[in-house]
Amino acid sequence: MNTEKVDVLVIGSGPAGSVAASIVHQAGYKVKVVEKEKFPRFVIGESLLPRTMEALDQAKLLEAVKAKGFQEKFGAKFLRGSDVCDFNFSDQFTKGWGWTWQVPREDFDLTLAEEVKRMGVDVAFETAVTGIQFNGTDSVTTTIDKSGKESKIEARFIIDSSGYGRVIPRLFNLDRPSGLPMRKTLFSHIEDPHRNTYDEPNRIIVIVHEPETWIWVIPFSNGYTSVGFVGSPTFFDKVKGMGPEEALRFLINSEPHIAARFGKNSFRFAPRTIEGWSVTTDKFFGDGFVLTGNVTEFLDPVFSSGVTLAVSSSQLAANLLVRQLAGESINWQTEYQETMMKGVDTFRTYVNGWYDQSLQEVFFAKNVNPVFKNQICSVLAGYVWDEENPFVKKHARALKSLVEVLRLEKTE
Repeated sequence: MNTEKVDVLVIGSGPAGSVAASIVHQAGYKVKVVEKEKFPRFVIGESLLPRTMEALDQAKLLEAVKAKGFQEKFGAKFLRGSDVCDFNFSDQFTKGWGWTWQVPREDFDLTLAEEVKRMGVDVAFETAVTGIQFNGTDSVTTTIDKSGKESKIEARFIIDSSGYGRVIPRLFNLDRPSGLPMRKTLFSHIEDPHRNTYDEPNRIIVIVHEPETWIWVIPFSNGYTSVGFVGSPTFFDKVKGMGPEEALRFLINSEPHIAARFGKNSFRFAPRTIEGWSVTTDKFFGDGFVLTGNVTEFLDPVFSSGVTLAVSSSQLAANLLVRQLAGESINWQTEYQETMMKGVDTFRTYVNGWYDQSLQEVFFAKNVNPVFKNQICSVLAGYVWDEENPFVKKHARALKSLVEVLRLEKTE
């Protein structure tokens, strides 16, 4: 059996894996990436946040992405009946990037992986991890490729960026439920030839369809727009017995905001369903490994936090690992897990506020202080570690207090 020695093994070649591999490679260490799937492959998480750009920048991946001509994104628009709330990232409280992209993920992820490979990193697609043995921080990983050939990889450290594959959590029984309610989505990419007439190609549109059910509308530069309904599994009982295309057309035509725009247009692929995506782990690290990306925790698609948390966690973990490989002592609990959980918990507050509708009260209020709106805009831009922002530092308390003030004003 072939045995290969590397400094760092990265599991997964999605955005998290590509960012981590690039940063460690730039520091002069030998990196190998193994990816179970064949790229390009479809995955959701198509609307990025500006905070993502910082990780892509450090990983030297920005120019490769820019060259692809993806749809630029400058904000987020929320609709509920006749109510409109528009956020422009240039108005955010936190100093940082004021724009990002909306991307078909199969193209975006392949672009990142190919750029990492061009840098000189060995990226092995269609190669699955079947076992890992740790000896302190050293490890031996067994893999099998598409031809059935087994190999071993000896590494000084493993970064698990396997996303929904959750390689290390599954191998070592680390998975735990996140505590968020079960939700489901039905979605597709739809031809959108008249999207410019709606003056909305350059931001995500989020539509409140029912109190706890919402729709994403994410235009791409390729002429298609991603449209998906998200709600509890019981919401989809109304289309029970229908085929996927019939079901999504029925739902689209039941929503006035999008019926005329998408009701009769062609789907790029048969509508797909995903449910039960929220899962977490007790610990994001251990002797010889760290978990990054969706393998740590995926909350909910409503504020497009998935890719931001994925690449931000990889950026942080890779920088810490470079220091550790150079001989520095790293406290992974405080410097990594607790730091990442601050961002996760901030997003969680706003996700919960969206579904209990308290955040919707803020978004659609007529008299929200513009300073507060700009501070919330920073959260929506992904700057969930900026503790100068009260809606980050005291996220739960700040949001609750603002909602209470708005409710009091309505009664006066």
